[in-house]
Amino acid sequence: MTYEEATQFLFEQLPMYQRQGKSAYKADLNTTIQLDEYFEHPHRNYKTIHVAGTNGKGSVSHMLASVLMQAGYKTGLYTSPHLKDFRERIRINGVPVPKEEVISFVGDHAEIINKLKPSFFEMTAAMAFEYFKKEKVDVSVIEVGMGGRLDSTNIITPDLSIITNIGLDHTQFLGNTKQLIAKEKAGIIKPHIPVLIGETDNETKDVFIEVTNQKQSPLKFADKIYNIPFSTFSANNKQIMQVHSKKELVFKDLKVSLSGWYQRKNTVTALAAIEILKSAGYNIERSHIYEGLENVQKSTGLLGRWQILGSNPRIICDTGHNEGGVKAIVEQIKNTPYHNLHIVWGTVNDKDIKKILSILPKDAKYYFTKASIPRALDEKILWQKAGNEGLKGNYYPDAVTALNEAKKEAIPNDLIFIGGSTFIVADIL
Repeated sequence: MTYEEATQFLFEQLPMYQRQGKSAYKADLNTTIQLDEYFEHPHRNYKTIHVAGTNGKGSVSHMLASVLMQAGYKTGLYTSPHLKDFRERIRINGVPVPKEEVISFVGDHAEIINKLKPSFFEMTAAMAFEYFKKEKVDVSVIEVGMGGRLDSTNIITPDLSIITNIGLDHTQFLGNTKQLIAKEKAGIIKPHIPVLIGETDNETKDVFIEVTNQKQSPLKFADKIYNIPFSTFSANNKQIMQVHSKKELVFKDLKVSLSGWYQRKNTVTALAAIEILKSAGYNIERSHIYEGLENVQKSTGLLGRWQILGSNPRIICDTGHNEGGVKAIVEQIKNTPYHNLHIVWGTVNDKDIKKILSILPKDAKYYFTKASIPRALDEKILWQKAGNEGLKGNYYPDAVTALNEAKKEAIPNDLIFIGGSTFIVADIL
């Protein structure tokens, strides 16, 4: 079996939510638990940190992994989705799982795969947990796929449970109010295990207070500990942050190699998480924090977060795709100098996109397109819906064609933004 055959099997034989949508979603942990028993609970062999939330969980996971690596811990990192290669999902000290490991995992465990018929995410979580055990990691940062309570990662007992924030996303599975979604994400909270909420929200904070009281789990809100009132940028596009705690400057000129403004919120969450981990016995020094955050992208391979792909015209992509993520992107676009704005945009077919389209800038020229997955919304339908919201442009059969057209029409001082879906960004990268 080749690596291509192994990944083709994973993508095509196992139900995959990110490609197929609702038909691939399982509303129970039965298969996950059976797989975990088959592999003899590999996640019990190392420390874990569990990260959930609507937005920011990927960035926070990568930030923590980078700092832990600087502190000398052999660090596993499990995230989703991938943008260029399946192996991005499973890393140790920033290095993707070797192709040979993927091949042997699929081949060696074909019998249990055929017997249980797990989903793609159930299988890849099991692969990650087993690989981290085999390689004897010290700690693994585990990002939740969707929700929390019924997520395939929710069999671990971590040292810390993090929920970055709550927004209206995946409402067909998690509920159509913030309170209902918060209850699902609060499903990762374990008895007596510390809990960190990234952003205080009056609509959801009582949900977390109630659950942590029931479980007797210590609760903290990151934005009550730290705040970053503003940031500037270095010549090489690193964000320079002044981090305060109770009006006292506690991290001066903290450089973060992620240039999205929304990363200030994620940095606050990561810093608060590090404080909790230190109090739990993790040996993390200030130098590890500075070095880890300045080198997040280099040390972990994080892609697609306000990522600059070109200049003159400037080309930027970002994977933000729900209301909260798109609002943050639009705010940063408004504060980015440009002569003309061009937006390459595509989305999936199972989201209510009217509200998101209404947020997008009206002064841009749009290049509507669709990602190369079955779940992608047809570009003509997207173009029609966008037209109803006053957005002007044309439609193109794929993201590369759309971007090439934008490049043809743009002049040196223009801005081309690529987004709307993780999968549009993946197609471009």
